[in-house]
Amino acid sequence: MLNPKSIIISRTDSIGDVVLTLPMCGIIKEKFPGCRIYFLSKAYTKSIVESCVHVDEYIDWDDMQKQSPGAQIAILQATKAEVIIHVFPRKEVLWLAKRARIPMRIATGRRLNTISKCNRLVFFSRKSSPLHESQLNLKLLKPLGIETEYALNDLIGYYGFTRVDEKARQKVSGDLAAFDPKKKKIILHPLSKGSASDWSIDYYHSLATLLAPDKFDVFITGTQEEGDKIRLAWKPDDKHVHDMTGRYTLAELIAFIRQCDGLVAASTGPLHIASACGIHAFGLYSPKRPIHPGRWSPVGKNAHVIVAEKHPAKGQKLAISPDEVYAVISSFL
Repeated sequence: MLNPKSIIISRTDSIGDVVLTLPMCGIIKEKFPGCRIYFLSKAYTKSIVESCVHVDEYIDWDDMQKQSPGAQIAILQATKAEVIIHVFPRKEVLWLAKRARIPMRIATGRRLNTISKCNRLVFFSRKSSPLHESQLNLKLLKPLGIETEYALNDLIGYYGFTRVDEKARQKVSGDLAAFDPKKKKIILHPLSKGSASDWSIDYYHSLATLLAPDKFDVFITGTQEEGDKIRLAWKPDDKHVHDMTGRYTLAELIAFIRQCDGLVAASTGPLHIASACGIHAFGLYSPKRPIHPGRWSPVGKNAHVIVAEKHPAKGQKLAISPDEVYAVISSFL
């Protein structure tokens, strides 16, 4: 199949994972300009997918799950896809794609479910590989004749993360109009829902204090639930620190990040959104494999990583001093 007209990319996991899959869409479009790309993902990552200009249509996995198996198969068949790439091989989607008779079904060959449901297997180990997650994703393009090894800097140009939700942009622009345009706007995103080794909230508080009020406006982001947890340890009371937790949908958070200058977080979704948007993304990492920055660093023209000397003990946080993070931020903002 030298020139597929329709491809489904299936990645039904978290925000950061989906962001790091978007360069695959850009590379497919470069190789097959006329190809229509469908992206199957969970509802909560919809705004990520719809921000990518290389994706032609979004398929809502959460909505599909509410329907009968026959209706689910019909949804996949309606795309007339000649290829499905199981970047995250969910067993239910593997089953549906086979029943939908999609001609080329690509996945890693290291799982029993993929061996029985897919007809194009690519053998590699994510866990033991020295490659970054975004580079590992591209190995799944080999059955399409795409075997180029891309450097991380090369992948920046393939994000296509430029489609703007105008309604979200307008809301965020209205919110930011109240702040001094001469001051740098930096986001602190303290929690990661367990997806990474976190930095302590006390350290985020200390960092906010180090960021001079005459130079910075500091915004705390997270869900409403995360905001409740943050406020148990820190009730932002400095005039230049603003609690934005629970205020935005994901589409609005993307728009908000686009209009700020920097973001500090552990290895979590908003960090990868920031790097895809091109703002300064300051990532806080453990050196432990496979959660180290070699695998999960933000990929972007203004991406920066700060790594602890060792992985934190159980119940502990990343041992990176606020002064160290402040020094890195000060050198770029």
